Amino acid sequence: MNGVVTKSARTARRPRALPARKSLLRWSPLAPATVVLLLFLAGPIGYCVYIAFTDTQLTGQESASFVGLANFRHAFGDAGFRNAVVLTLVFTVISSILGQNTLGLALAGLMRRASRPVRALTGAVVITAWVIPEIVAGFLLYSFFERRGTLNAILEWLQLPTQNWLFTLPILAVSFANVWRGTAFSMLIYSAALSEVPQEVKESAEVDGAGGLRRLWHITLPMIRRSIGTNLMLNTLQTLSVFGLIWAMTRGGPGNRSQTLPVFMYDQAFLKSLIGYGTAVALLLLVVGALFSAVYLRLMREEV
Repeated sequence: MNGVVTKSARTARRPRALPARKSLLRWSPLAPATVVLLLFLAGPIGYCVYIAFTDTQLTGQESASFVGLANFRHAFGDAGFRNAVVLTLVFTVISSILGQNTLGLALAGLMRRASRPVRALTGAVVITAWVIPEIVAGFLLYSFFERRGTLNAILEWLQLPTQNWLFTLPILAVSFANVWRGTAFSMLIYSAALSEVPQEVKESAEVDGAGGLRRLWHITLPMIRRSIGTNLMLNTLQTLSVFGLIWAMTRGGPGNRSQTLPVFMYDQAFLKSLIGYGTAVALLLLVVGALFSAVYLRLMREEV
C-alpha cells in the first residue's frame, strides 16, 4: 500500500516539476541580457542616486560625505534652478506640445493630399533635419539666427528691421530650432495613424455635410487619440533631455535666459565641479519627465 501511495505521489509531483523546468529553460536565454542590463544600466542609475545624496565634487576634495537631502533643499532654494524649471517648461510647451506635435499633424495631413513628387520632396527635407546629429543642427540654426546670419540677411533684403535673435529672444530661437529638427518624428507617427482611419467614415461624414474642421475634430482626432498621446509622451521626454542643440546655439545664455534643466545640470556638475548637486538636479529632471508621462497616461486611460 505504501509503495502504491509513494508511486502515485511521485506521479503527482512530476506535472508540477516539468512546467517549472520548461519555464526556466524558456527564460534562460534572456539571462545574459538581464545581467548586462543590471550591470550597465541599473548599476550606474543606482550609483547616480547615491551620488545625489552626497557632496561629491570633481576637484578639490579628498573624500565625499553623505549629506542626505541637502542637495535637493539647495535646489528648491536656488533661483537658478527655479529659472531653469520655468524655461524647461516653456521650451517643452512651445517646441514639443505646440510646435512638433501640431506641425507634424499638419504635415501628415497635407502630404496625404499632395502629389507623389511633393510628398517625396517634403518628406526628404523634413526627415533630413531629423537624422542629422543634434550638435550639427545646433550650429546650423546658430548660423541662421546669429546677428550676421541668414535670417537677418533675409529681413534686410525685405527691408525689415533686424535684431540679434540669440540675445533678444534666446528661448524662442532654441524652441524654433527644436521644432525644425524634431517635427519629422511626429509627421511619421501621424502619417501612419491617419492611414489607419477608414475612408468610408470620412466619406459618410462628408456626405452628411460635415466640413473639414468638423471631420478633423469629431472623427479624425478621436480615432487617432492613442497615437496623439504616444507622440506627445515621446516628444516631451525627448525635448526635456535636449542639451547639445541649446549648448551649440546659446550655451544657456545670454546670462541664464535659455538655461534649461539639462544645461543647468551640466553647468553645476562639470563647470562648477558640483557633481552631487548636478546629479540631484538630474534626478529632479527625471521626476519632471515622470510627471508628464503620468499625465499623458492618465488622459489616454480616461479616453478609452
